[in-house]
Amino acid sequence: MTPSEPTPTHHGPLLIPLERTWWQRNRHTVWIYVARIATLIVILGVWAALSGPVLDPQFFGSPEGVAQSLIQWSLDGTLWRNAWITIQEVVLGFALGALAGAIFAYLIAAVRPLWDVLIPYMLALYSVPKVAVAPLFIIWFGIGLSMKVLLAAISVFFLVFLSTAAGVQNVDEGLKNAVRMMGGTRRDVAFKVTLPASMAGLLTGLRMSIPYALIGAVIGELVASNRGLGFLISDSSAQFNTSGVFAALVVLALIAGLLNMLVNVFDKWANRWKPLDANE
Repeated sequence: MTPSEPTPTHHGPLLIPLERTWWQRNRHTVWIYVARIATLIVILGVWAALSGPVLDPQFFGSPEGVAQSLIQWSLDGTLWRNAWITIQEVVLGFALGALAGAIFAYLIAAVRPLWDVLIPYMLALYSVPKVAVAPLFIIWFGIGLSMKVLLAAISVFFLVFLSTAAGVQNVDEGLKNAVRMMGGTRRDVAFKVTLPASMAGLLTGLRMSIPYALIGAVIGELVASNRGLGFLISDSSAQFNTSGVFAALVVLALIAGLLNMLVNVFDKWANRWKPLDANE
């Protein structure tokens, strides 16, 4: 370069391709899972160490007793038969309650006068303990699968409804007005503004309602059933088999974890329009 030539300048940021190894991309995730597994091992180790010298296994169970119950139930088919019944009740109840709650929220929350009329009744119904309506559901629907599904669904419905409705009502009115000024219809406002902007409220409701779907199904099984994980809990408790109760609770926790994974998959799909760093 001669002295008479101008010095080259760059306008804007200089983009340098960044090539990262697998470990650099996934290091944080790996450490999170390692920490979770280590935490579980520590909890089980402390429980096993205290079981016997400090904690009476007859009242508090033991990791060994829980493992024995799970192995025995797995070998004779008891676990699979009863777990499959509860999985059906939880999944169907969760899907039905979440779908109904979301649709009802989008229909009602956007119409302010209708919302003001109905919200006191919705809150009153939400406040009723679900175990109190179980006998009524038995009278209406019997003691079959449908009763447990509907009990799980009603437990999910209100949480999804209230969370989604809050998201709908918090949508920025400026965004709606901008779409209207550009000639957008009510359908455009609903699907291009309200639905994406309220998705956080819907996802929050879905995550919060997962344990309530389990609670609704198990309550139905405890009240009137001879099948399901709730029945295993009741039967083990009647036999003073504390390890059996814990074994059934472990399976319920695994079901809840799988449902959470499904919600996370839906979260990534629904928010795929966001920047990558916002999703992760």
